[in-house]
Amino acid sequence: MPETVKKRPARRVVKEASAVEAEPIHVSAPIAQIPDSADASDAEKIEAASRRPERYFESVGRRKTAVARVRMYTRPGAFTVNTIPYGQYFPTLELQKIVEDALKKMKLWERFRVSVLVSGGGIHAQSEAVRHGLARSLVTFNADFRKRLKRAGFLKRDPRMKERKKFGLKKARRAPQWQKR
Repeated sequence: MPETVKKRPARRVVKEASAVEAEPIHVSAPIAQIPDSADASDAEKIEAASRRPERYFESVGRRKTAVARVRMYTRPGAFTVNTIPYGQYFPTLELQKIVEDALKKMKLWERFRVSVLVSGGGIHAQSEAVRHGLARSLVTFNADFRKRLKRAGFLKRDPRMKERKKFGLKKARRAPQWQKR
């Protein structure tokens, strides 16, 4: 006696857009109101304005396995990588130049305070991930920068990565030594 087989409905996978890419401009807290009362002194107004959170542009840059989360604040200030000044985190001039490239290309080096959290990969891949994230942040800040940054190659995510090891081989392509006799 043949049994009837019930077919299950196919599952649908819904991917949600990442919050970082969907909303480029973030504010960390609601904006504090400056008191408008007649008896409020100038000092109180200045204090209330200083409690207002800074506006920033956030983006993610990647290279190999390195991931850099870049926040670019609109007021001038220090450039920090993992809470360390970038000159100490990236010790060589070559790495520092790679990190500065996107801002220097747009002639905005001293105009922003940049805070970066970077992880994974080596130090060279991290510096290129920071440059990629900075270029993306600059485009969210001003869309007119896109053409120059794209021509310089800073907006393209470099796809080159280490090839995986295959079974039966010693490395990705290196086979065990073959001996005829």
